[in-house]
Amino acid sequence: MGSLDLSIIVLYLIGMVLIGFATQRRAARNQDQFLVAGRSVGRVLYSGTLAAVIIGGGATVGGVKLGYTYGISGMWLVSMYGLGIIVMGLWLVPRILRLELYTIPELLARTYGNSARIAGGIVMGCYDFMIVVVATTAIGAIAEVLIGVSRTQSILICSAVMIGYSVLGGMWALTITDIVQFAIKTVGILFVLLPVAIARAGGLAHMHQALPPGFFSLTHIGWSKISAFVTLYFLGILIGQDGWQRVFTARNVATARSGGLIVGLYCIVYAAAGALIGAAGRVFLPPLRDADLAFAQIVNVALPLGLRGLVLAASLAAIMSTATSCLLATSTVFLQDVWLTLKEAKGTGSVAQSRALTLILGSLAAATACVVHDVIAALTVGYDLLVGSIWIPTLAAMIWGRGVWSAALVSIAASAVVVVALVCALGIESVAPLYGGLGTSLVLFATLTGVNRRGRAN
Repeated sequence: MGSLDLSIIVLYLIGMVLIGFATQRRAARNQDQFLVAGRSVGRVLYSGTLAAVIIGGGATVGGVKLGYTYGISGMWLVSMYGLGIIVMGLWLVPRILRLELYTIPELLARTYGNSARIAGGIVMGCYDFMIVVVATTAIGAIAEVLIGVSRTQSILICSAVMIGYSVLGGMWALTITDIVQFAIKTVGILFVLLPVAIARAGGLAHMHQALPPGFFSLTHIGWSKISAFVTLYFLGILIGQDGWQRVFTARNVATARSGGLIVGLYCIVYAAAGALIGAAGRVFLPPLRDADLAFAQIVNVALPLGLRGLVLAASLAAIMSTATSCLLATSTVFLQDVWLTLKEAKGTGSVAQSRALTLILGSLAAATACVVHDVIAALTVGYDLLVGSIWIPTLAAMIWGRGVWSAALVSIAASAVVVVALVCALGIESVAPLYGGLGTSLVLFATLTGVNRRGRAN
């Protein structure tokens, strides 16, 4: 990588830290400012920051990988993010935003009691923490290929930047940095890499001729993978703390609803772009042993100096926005839903507590990313647990606002056991743990709720 490309990356990282310093005083006022930006974010800021969170490293690098492997049907994964955000914005937001929550497990407490809140908080917190680790690992992998810096060095440098502005400015820092990252990502991926990659592949007409049959079919990836994407990512986005914590920053319901629709449509456009970039790379790249390298190799081969730095900054922006959002979500959940609930403390804790926990968890995530190379198994189990064990009681709380504590607690615990057991028996590639957990949760929750209501009626 040339000095111009490296200068772009350095300036980008310095800019992120400066934003943290600029927002630290505002964030220090109280927990409302630090955790949810005072619930005062307008439509433009809200839409940009939500898009930055949803379209992270997995959507960018993973979307290109799926496009390289399956063609245009690789857009299903990121499209499910978009569809989930649209449903969340139009259907669930009006029910939830007026409650002025900090976390989704807090909703479980209002409906089922503190036992469900603690159980849900542990699952949610562990899931978000693993996303931070995966995102941090991805930063190291990309920087190692494109910059030539060692994996550990790049992880430590970028982690220091992410932890720094997150601890300093909290949600205000994340909101402002995410707007910058959203702009960089949109320009770098949609307006630079997409047209350059297609041109390098000889245009769409040549791609039709050169690519394997089915690469321009929306179902080429297979219905089993499509159904898995729907179940994992569409359902998961509806209850994820990282997304909802951004929703809680919206000034009002109208802002959150319109912003959700805008971001959902943006996700679908971004999904198509990633799939086309990957498919174009299949034409001009030599066969890759590891499709995970498709994004980095396309950037290396297709882009000249300068533009390469911009697109690398875009990929780092995508990953860092997700990592910092999940880092703040992790510290918020563990403080509000686990620690303070176990202590039976009143109030929401202090900004100092939130900052300290964010620093500790961020440092732990960086250390984990340095020593553990393959965390996909843990992330898969975390996602299976999130959707398989707490989706049913959480959605019930969102829709009906009432429920039976024993039904929630038993369904969460039993479905978690089923998920882990099936993962151990069938492996992380199987979708059976997810469906087994969902089925167990639904049956137990519905049965115990019905028994309780019949008992009350008698």
